[in-house]
Amino acid sequence: MASEHLKGSDGASAPILEPGQTFRSVSEKISSLVLERKTGLGWFAGLGITFLGFMMMMFAISYLLYWGVGVWGVDIPVAWGFAIVNFVWWIGIGHAGTLISAILYLMRQEWRTSINRFAEAMTLFAVVNAGLFPILHLGRQWLFYYLIPYPNTMTLWPQFRSPLVWDFFAVSTYLIVSLLFWYIGVVPDMATLRDRAQSRLGQVTFGILSLGWRNSARHWKRFQSVYLLLAALATPLVVSVHTIVSWDFAVGIVPGWHSTIFPPYFVAGALFQGFAMVLILTVPLRRFYHLEAYVTERHLDFMAQMTLVTGLIVTYGYVCENFTGWYSGNIYERYLVINRALGPYGWVYWLTLACNVVAPQILWFKWARRNTLILFLIGIIVSIGMWIERFTIVVTSLHRDFVPAAWGMFYPTIWDYATFFGTVGFFFMLFLLFVRLFPVVPMFEVRELITTLEKKGEYNKGSEASPSGVVSEGAQSA
Repeated sequence: MASEHLKGSDGASAPILEPGQTFRSVSEKISSLVLERKTGLGWFAGLGITFLGFMMMMFAISYLLYWGVGVWGVDIPVAWGFAIVNFVWWIGIGHAGTLISAILYLMRQEWRTSINRFAEAMTLFAVVNAGLFPILHLGRQWLFYYLIPYPNTMTLWPQFRSPLVWDFFAVSTYLIVSLLFWYIGVVPDMATLRDRAQSRLGQVTFGILSLGWRNSARHWKRFQSVYLLLAALATPLVVSVHTIVSWDFAVGIVPGWHSTIFPPYFVAGALFQGFAMVLILTVPLRRFYHLEAYVTERHLDFMAQMTLVTGLIVTYGYVCENFTGWYSGNIYERYLVINRALGPYGWVYWLTLACNVVAPQILWFKWARRNTLILFLIGIIVSIGMWIERFTIVVTSLHRDFVPAAWGMFYPTIWDYATFFGTVGFFFMLFLLFVRLFPVVPMFEVRELITTLEKKGEYNKGSEASPSGVVSEGAQSA
């Protein structure tokens, strides 16, 4: 059968579309992932494993609420342990989703089209996990609403100079805007599922979620206005949220924390870690759901490039941090630099550099950026490295501060590990449910992009190039 190719302005290698089946193939492939009654055993196996992780998290939290935070390894001088490490780690994961969804949308980067939907979902699930830890770290978790500035007869107001209050506003705002941005973007696809659903339950459910969408010009005009507005609102959140998280540390006088480099350093680290998690999710999702037609090698290449760039910025932050610690002339700051590298947690510091500085350098090579196994491993290595980095920032700065008589070591307990790995299971359980219940690729955006290319005359028969690698060989079976 004859085939046509989408031609991109950069002349890069292109996906193939069957003539006359472009829109239909996109809708059939993506909607079938949700509407198909049969679900593979692999999905059930993954859901079972992640559900066990979720139950472990619930048991660990229940044990914590019963006995108190003393079941964790936190103590004096390390009063911040795994809870704050995990909080910063999880909130960082969500940043790449907002970057892909909002900032790249405003910059009209077409390569975001096939990956922005599950990147947005990743953001939501990561922020939900992040929001748990500041609450769990409280001594009396059931009084967490004291952080909320609500009217009350006792005139009890939160302490606005407390980082806990800053975290509440940052996380809640980020979650609300991200949720609205994701939901507005999914409305047109809900209408597609409503029209294709065979069961009455599916028709009613997707009909409610589609908010009465009828594909009219008025609906599209309002949709584009609201989507653009939310993208503009979400963009500064990428910078502001992790900047506020960095202030949790930077406003303190603890050596290693009191630094103006922290806000940009934390933001870059969050994006670095977020893109690594996108790679971890993209590679198996693309493989097991046969989405090579929509998430192509070019998408992987672009994500790898973003991972490399943000990794280099993080490396620069490491250099600045050590240089300022030495150049400041402050004996405590200088000691901290030496202690991190040669002290009892020295192996943690060098492992951080190996994961976050050395390993990503392979992404300079194009063959590595398009090798799914390498990208998956790099994503795992960077995610581990960024967690260890947060451990280094929190623990090594606290365990030896100003007075040697107050020095001490931090030893995590089984409940520290159970809570953390439980949230990992919770995250992947939510993601698996999302993949089964919602379209992972925005159908309307792919169709819209194809229409745009046709109008530009970039839909040429016999060419071997494609715009941003939106669709590739095999799209006809989609």
